[in-house]
Amino acid sequence: MFARKILSILLVCIFTLACALPAWAVKEKEEGTRGGLDTTAESAVLMEAYTGKVLWAKNPDKELPMASVTKIMTLLLAVEAVEQGRVSLKDRVVASENAWEMGGSQIYLEPGEEFSFEEMLIAVAVGSANDASVAVAEHILGSEEAFVEAMNQRAKQLGLKHTHFVNCTGLPAEGHYTSAYDMAVILRECLKYPLFRRISSIYEYDLRGGKFKLWNTNKLLKWYEGVDAGKTGWTNEAKYCLASSAERDGLRLIVVVLGTPEPKSHFRESIKLYKYGFARYKAVNIYPAGAKVKYLPVSKGMVDKLDVVTKDRVTVVAPKGEDRGFTTHLELPSHVTAPVTKGQQLGFCVVKKDGREVLRVPLVARYEVKKANLLQQIKKVFTRLHSVR
Repeated sequence: MFARKILSILLVCIFTLACALPAWAVKEKEEGTRGGLDTTAESAVLMEAYTGKVLWAKNPDKELPMASVTKIMTLLLAVEAVEQGRVSLKDRVVASENAWEMGGSQIYLEPGEEFSFEEMLIAVAVGSANDASVAVAEHILGSEEAFVEAMNQRAKQLGLKHTHFVNCTGLPAEGHYTSAYDMAVILRECLKYPLFRRISSIYEYDLRGGKFKLWNTNKLLKWYEGVDAGKTGWTNEAKYCLASSAERDGLRLIVVVLGTPEPKSHFRESIKLYKYGFARYKAVNIYPAGAKVKYLPVSKGMVDKLDVVTKDRVTVVAPKGEDRGFTTHLELPSHVTAPVTKGQQLGFCVVKKDGREVLRVPLVARYEVKKANLLQQIKKVFTRLHSVR
């Protein structure tokens, strides 16, 4: 009887231990290190760039210093200023004493020294120059303080809840922080601009007529196939950080790692996440950006038909083996009435799988259609009648 009781207790203990998660499994669940993937980064995110869906994460909202990865937001505001016509790449930017006083990585600007706005941006993107960052900020909004205010405003517009900027360089400062998720969102926004992609992909650049050589601090440009954008960062407080992006076979991924412990570890950990993403996911490319999907009849316009195109690329990212069975449906009116502006939203391209919506991309007008005056409309009616005969 006693032996049977002991046996029952032992069986209960064995069953309990078998059902309980071991310590490493509990840690894996808490940190998000699923699928056999782990990272030494304090915070990390793997995101697909088309919809912003997070494919893997570890402490994605943890607020941490990010060192020079800060400059991704600095560059975002700069390329947007160019896009909006507020500044030109040919503008002459004059270095102030405030820019000259910046420490850390720099191009050693002298007060009064001039470079084109484009070269200043290259110095920021490639050389991670703090002095050039301040010069850019001052050129756009007059002072670094005003520029930092704009950085925080832009972060709010992007819906970021775990980011606050104190400077445009990433030099250590109390209250200057971000999260891996927030930085991935900022980089995703940057990738919309060809100018950012161009300057961020430059690996070496000759400044001052070749007297000063810039080497890109993002070594993944050479070390990992497909990487074409990003920014590194390091301080004692932030440790080693990197936000980068890579594209292979139509699949674009964004990887952010913050707080990796030793030299080159931010490259190693980023590669680990890229390998995970490219091995497990596939891009289903349905339409490229700007693809004509239909035409719509136009009433009261100078022309009778209008091309409808996709505003962005219609791409779904799916796990490999689950990349089939997607259907598309166009939500459009039967016709449009002039005037119609170029880029005017007309409807949506909706992608579904198993009856469930997985993606919705705006459809827009390829070109402008002006409204025809009364005489022109009468003439069009007579032309139609004549053609019917």
